Amino acid sequence: MGFDGTLMTLIQEIYTDYTNNMQKKTILFLLLALPFVFSNHKGLAQDYYSSTYQYKPISLGITFSPNIGWMRYGDNDEYESSPKFGYAYGLLADFAFSENYYFSTGLLINTLNTETSGPSPETTGGTLDRDYRLQYAEIPIAVKLKSTMRYFRSYYGQFGFTAGLKLNAKEQEAGASSRHSMGSSADFLRLALQIGGGVEWQLDHNLVMMTGLTFNNGFTRAVRAGEPRNSYIAFNFGIFF
Repeated sequence: MGFDGTLMTLIQEIYTDYTNNMQKKTILFLLLALPFVFSNHKGLAQDYYSSTYQYKPISLGITFSPNIGWMRYGDNDEYESSPKFGYAYGLLADFAFSENYYFSTGLLINTLNTETSGPSPETTGGTLDRDYRLQYAEIPIAVKLKSTMRYFRSYYGQFGFTAGLKLNAKEQEAGASSRHSMGSSADFLRLALQIGGGVEWQLDHNLVMMTGLTFNNGFTRAVRAGEPRNSYIAFNFGIFF
């Protein structure tokens, strides 16, 4: 074998050694990197399926709440009440004590509709059907307890009371073509206890949808005729920003 043959053999051996070393280093690098890749992937998967978010100290939102309202006459058997649909809308605000404990308030415009039947003031032994439409500006004040956010949702329960001021009060007697203002026949102040709960759904890091159910039990007189208290069940829908 001449000089050229020896040189080519030497070059092939060097290339073969270099190639083998590179393959070994590549395989070693992949083996070392795989645990980190899978660990990072696992962490991302856990974050997606059990996502937790830092709670916000203050959350503001808007709400729309259809309700079913009725009058409570207690032991007065002369009056009867039938439930009717109403609605409320307005602003909500949650102030955090910690991750799971909140002070909840807001400002709502609440319309309560009720149908009643009672003694007629003009005839003896007769009855008169009335439709009431009472509208209040209400401020709810409640303690709100929330679970930790998991799987993009958390559960909450709340208890407190509402204070409402009359904005408008109208009634329509059976057979009348229109409603008329009740004036001082409807009380100006409404106070009530409320309890409720529901689910908050994390839409993104700054947007939460609230769904829930609330029972609101008035303990002040609503109107003079029969001196009833009014109560309602509300279906709550809201968005916190």
